[in-house]
Amino acid sequence: MSASPLALTVASLQPRALSELAELVAFKSVADPAQFPRSECEAAADWTAGTLRAEGFEDVALLDTPDGTQSVYGFLPGPAGAPTVLLYAHYDVQPPLDEAGWVSPPFELTERDGRWYGRGAADCKGGLIMHLTALRALKEHGGVPVNVKVIVEGSEEQGTGGLERYAEAHPELLAADAIIIGDTGNFRVGLPTVTATLRGMTLVRVRVDALAGNLHSGQFGGAAPDALAALIRVLDSLRAEDGSTTVDGLAADATWEGLQYPEEDFRKDAKVLDGVELIGSGSIADRIWARPAVTVLGIDCPPVVGATPSVQAGARALVSLRVPPGTDAGEATKLLATHLENAAPWGVRVAVEQIGQGQAFRADTGSPAYASMAAALREAYEGEEMQISGMGGSIPLCNTLAGLYPDAEVLLIGLSDPEAQIHAVNESVSPQELERLSLAEALFLQRYADSRA
Repeated sequence: MSASPLALTVASLQPRALSELAELVAFKSVADPAQFPRSECEAAADWTAGTLRAEGFEDVALLDTPDGTQSVYGFLPGPAGAPTVLLYAHYDVQPPLDEAGWVSPPFELTERDGRWYGRGAADCKGGLIMHLTALRALKEHGGVPVNVKVIVEGSEEQGTGGLERYAEAHPELLAADAIIIGDTGNFRVGLPTVTATLRGMTLVRVRVDALAGNLHSGQFGGAAPDALAALIRVLDSLRAEDGSTTVDGLAADATWEGLQYPEEDFRKDAKVLDGVELIGSGSIADRIWARPAVTVLGIDCPPVVGATPSVQAGARALVSLRVPPGTDAGEATKLLATHLENAAPWGVRVAVEQIGQGQAFRADTGSPAYASMAAALREAYEGEEMQISGMGGSIPLCNTLAGLYPDAEVLLIGLSDPEAQIHAVNESVSPQELERLSLAEALFLQRYADSRA
């Protein structure tokens, strides 16, 4: 099949796309000043705003959101009477974790084995580059046929809700007929996929206190209550024997109807060690897309090196709970807090503090925009049919936008295929997927404009 003129243009734009992605990845834009300077996020926001202005966007603004971060907005006018499409990405990233585990520097885009490695390459700086490439290609083929709004969030990975609160206070700003969230990914490289559901999330910090101060484990151990041991028991209560999440009062038996995830593929994607069992029950799709999942993200306790023979007076942990569509995140937070408090042994004191929260999301895949996207993906992927999957992660803004604009059609695509290893060391993006999805987005905008004419 010979490539179309639009496809050839997208291909010709790839060197520029990868060059700009390298510039963007270089910003250490972790939206947590305790880990990286705020100036890194500000520099990434300035880069994004400058790039939008250079592309002819109007009303470009750095939005100071209530959580202290900045989101970037711009508007590109289309033909009179054309529909409006909102394109979303985020420039903030997860911390690099163990930098020693990276084969190449996390904030230096590096080509290796046919992929480009760097923190944010797929999640979600690559999503912004995808949007820019699609728009640039359309400009060379008659112009962008719709009104385009771009919003690039500055704190999505922290879940602190700045952009959600800003959008609620300024409901006219992001109003659109269709919304493309460029922050998910294909089920497999080369298999075009839209995401139909996102799990919501709640993030809590749990603290256990048992003593007024640490005690000598030889003098007091055996009778003095150990706060760290108590915390371990509390956290262990969140899982059944098979590893399933068990939060009192929270349903955990839903099933996923649709694209399935073979267990052998999941084991490979998750890099599960030989002989180690998977946890939970039901199909893999049930477990990661349709049911709640608890994860202990961190524990404050003495490190092994330098530890003293002491009974610990206090200990705390950060706990994440992913909740499926149909479960209210606020109610899940209450159930989780109550469970943690009730699970405390020996009468130790337990305090639970909510850190972040986001609602689950379910898209209407029967809407006309999905028909346009299916056709666009089929052409971009040379005959491969669009698949519909869930995603275990959360994008809190989706529910906010769906609530503010109930008539808007929300589509989720992106560059986070399983090989991308987002949130882990050695995150990467496939240049081929960047090219194909940029083409698909350009084709979608053309088809969507025609469908609304």
